[in-house]
Amino acid sequence: MLRDDPELQEKDRLDSTTRIGGLPITLHDRDESARRFIDIALAARGTNGLPFYSTSANGQVIALAGHDAAFRNLLLSADEIHADGMPMVFLSRLFSRSALRERVATTDFVHDVAKRAEAAGVSFYFLGGAPEVNERAVAAMQAAYPRLVFAGAHHGYFPAETEAEIVAQIAAVKPDILWIGFGVPLEQHFVARNRERLRGVGVIKTSGGLFDFLSGKNSRAPQWMQQMGLEWLYRTILEPRRLLVRYLKTNPVALWQIMFHSR
Repeated sequence: MLRDDPELQEKDRLDSTTRIGGLPITLHDRDESARRFIDIALAARGTNGLPFYSTSANGQVIALAGHDAAFRNLLLSADEIHADGMPMVFLSRLFSRSALRERVATTDFVHDVAKRAEAAGVSFYFLGGAPEVNERAVAAMQAAYPRLVFAGAHHGYFPAETEAEIVAQIAAVKPDILWIGFGVPLEQHFVARNRERLRGVGVIKTSGGLFDFLSGKNSRAPQWMQQMGLEWLYRTILEPRRLLVRYLKTNPVALWQIMFHSR
């Protein structure tokens, strides 16, 4: 498979990505990405290979990668980086060699994958969120997709000394797709520490606050705000104390990175 052959992997990356803000962002849209997840997960069964690793970038991620080389290297170790932000889509039309067709927001993408996974018998594992959030997220997905198989789930509020045990439990059940929702950059560091120990898992997808949205803890912005690239503003209105300073710091840096480090 591509992830096992460095030369083929690099060729695929060059053929199917565009550089935005210094990062190789995949050109695959939601439907194509979901199909690839299922194909990769099914092909990985019984191989004990490294998981295919997919992560996402938005303004916060681009800004952080721009001044933190170690974090940037964590992103570059992924097999795929999705654009999880409409501003990236808009700006790619101005500053990138190839414009993105659409945003691949994990909160939407999980449903694209779940529809295909339900039909193909591909299993999920949800890792992250508070205990009650994780439970409600799993329940919501099972209600929406009754034939979707969950190999397991675990909340993200565990002490560091139990991490190895939890990883071993996940590796033992070998989910086809492992969704990790710890937030940036904790989830990227978790993958870097444990990817080798998760051999046999088909796909790893870092998911940010996905479980908060699936559980109903957080709400999505109205569709018109999503389409205009203003979901960050909606979230800031809901959580000004947590997000206002973050966006004031990261949005200008991300814009600079995209304007001068894309092609």
